[in-house]
Amino acid sequence: MSVQLLFDPLRKGLFRTLLLLTFFAATKTVDAQTQDPQKGASGFSAKLVNIESAVNEPFRFSASLHNGTASPQVYELRSELPAGWQISYRVEGSQVTSVNLAGGQTREIAIEITAPANAAARKYLIPIKAASSSLTLPLQLEAVVKGSYGASLSTPSGRLSEELTAGSHKDIELELQNTGTLPLSSLSISSQLPTGWEATFSPSQIEKLDGGKKVTIKVTLKVPDKTIAGDYSATFTLGGNNANAQAAFRIFVKTSVLSGWIGILIIVLAVAAVYVLIRKYGRR
Repeated sequence: MSVQLLFDPLRKGLFRTLLLLTFFAATKTVDAQTQDPQKGASGFSAKLVNIESAVNEPFRFSASLHNGTASPQVYELRSELPAGWQISYRVEGSQVTSVNLAGGQTREIAIEITAPANAAARKYLIPIKAASSSLTLPLQLEAVVKGSYGASLSTPSGRLSEELTAGSHKDIELELQNTGTLPLSSLSISSQLPTGWEATFSPSQIEKLDGGKKVTIKVTLKVPDKTIAGDYSATFTLGGNNANAQAAFRIFVKTSVLSGWIGILIIVLAVAAVYVLIRKYGRR
């Protein structure tokens, strides 16, 4: 028997053995991937960890919480806030304080942080934790307060009442002040008036007003003829980027002297006509 004939069965046996080992190894890998729902390590992360905003606007963060274990976990959401700050967590629109995750599950969490009105302009560190019975996942957020927006609308004297005569007009001075630290832009004034009344503004637009600054706006208010004497209300509203304020006026309208004399003359003529009629037809 030749040597070649002796080695042929040996080669075939070795080939079959290697084939079987490869098959079992592949089966084990697929089986392990099927049975293990774990998709990476557990983690708590945010798309943006540093957000800049005005003190009177909320800081909104979008975070992801992942349970990388094979078993369900309940994560309690905790935070360490500076004094006066507030925080809320929302999952699918509902406010929550904890999140229940199945093994391998990930949920998006909307985090909204609000600073107090007196917060100084600087960066604040906001540590947050998602804690389960066996694991604590930290997340460090940064809220940068860049200042504040604010506006007020009144008069230089603070007086919000005027007296006009029907059919006349009057100039009123409004004082607009930027009460915040950040500049306001694209400002305009509008009015809500009784039917038939008119108001014009000078200036009608203010492109920019720096923090703490004031500007005077002249309002020409026109009252139509035949306006009945009495009290009326007129509201002036400030609008613009990051600005909102109102000034409500009490306007007292009186009749003109000429209108009064005309009314008296009409009454006298009416009385005289009645008297003449009585004298003429009373004797018959």
